[in-house]
Amino acid sequence: MTAFTATPAEDNPAALAAGPLAGLKVLELGQLIAGPFAGKTLADFGAEVIKVEPPGSGDPLRQWRMLHNGESVWWQVQSRNKKSVTLDLREETDRAIARQLAAEADVLIENFRPGLMEDWGMSYEALAAGNPRLIMLRISGYGQTGPYRDLPGFAVVAEAMGGLRHLMGEPGRPPVRAGVSLGDTLAALHGVIGVLLALQARQRTGRGQVVDVALYESVFNCMESLLPEFSAFGAVREPAGSALPGIAPSNAYRCADGQVVIGGNGDSIFKRLMTAIGRDDLGQDSTLAGNAGRAARVDELDAAITAWTVQRPVSEVVDTLQAVRVPVGRIYTARDIAEDPHYKARGMIERIVTASGLALDVPGITPKMSDTPGAIRSLAPGLGEHNEAVLGSLKRS
Repeated sequence: MTAFTATPAEDNPAALAAGPLAGLKVLELGQLIAGPFAGKTLADFGAEVIKVEPPGSGDPLRQWRMLHNGESVWWQVQSRNKKSVTLDLREETDRAIARQLAAEADVLIENFRPGLMEDWGMSYEALAAGNPRLIMLRISGYGQTGPYRDLPGFAVVAEAMGGLRHLMGEPGRPPVRAGVSLGDTLAALHGVIGVLLALQARQRTGRGQVVDVALYESVFNCMESLLPEFSAFGAVREPAGSALPGIAPSNAYRCADGQVVIGGNGDSIFKRLMTAIGRDDLGQDSTLAGNAGRAARVDELDAAITAWTVQRPVSEVVDTLQAVRVPVGRIYTARDIAEDPHYKARGMIERIVTASGLALDVPGITPKMSDTPGAIRSLAPGLGEHNEAVLGSLKRS
């Protein structure tokens, strides 16, 4: 892990050229999480991302959660590698400038309510008339069409409508949520996939297109067999705590000083797990040789595993099962992540020094590319930091 201090992009043209998306110009009009996370991902891999923020306040994320010198440390992750310009899109004069920026862009990202871009005279049809190669990524709660399109939709609602929230928690108790905005992030990643697909199509057709991403659909797309099981059998999957319903054994298990997660659901892995916990009788039971038999007796298997883990500290359980190649892991906190040698060896923890002098650990780049890796090339920008560099060039053109 090495300290990183950003070099201004204009002083480091080689850094701008790095990454598989070098040369791609992205105009980011969204705010908060879903749209900007998509922009961040494209920027990490070399795209030039121009982020438009309202004057004075900027993106609300600048003030979310824990602040240092008045600015969120989250901002340093979400907006790295971007340029910031300030435009008040409620004003026609500033919208005209945004339209000029869109005319020069490859990709436009927006996550406003459906219809707002049209109200502003910035529909895809209007923008594509002057830039037919433009790809517009539109992220919203329910998509650009359908009876719910005009309803407000945040990640919390999308996770519920997409089927995820019902499954989270213990049976018979109110559902819980993960402490992060999964719906937003899943939508952003689906948006990035859509942009890359649209770029590939543009190589053949020469035309851009709209990528319409709904938060609830992005969640629903990850729900595995939820719908087919209902369609075929009328089965409504219910919450199952930390277990993975129908796949056994796979759960969180109490130890003498904490908990671990164990995935012993592969056929050969199950036998090694049973041997490790001294239950060869179960490992050699022919009725447990396949997942269907194990799922039918999941409570018995979980009880046998817990009887072994609860007598041992987490470290012993992990070491014992790793030695026989059974998937097992501690339940990490932020401290565990920050101190883990594998995270560091993989470059997933990078140290930056912010403009205010704060040394800050931030998530590294993923996925890993062998020939054209992503990189943190510049710090998250100050509000309007690139007004002259970006907007001044429009005035001069």
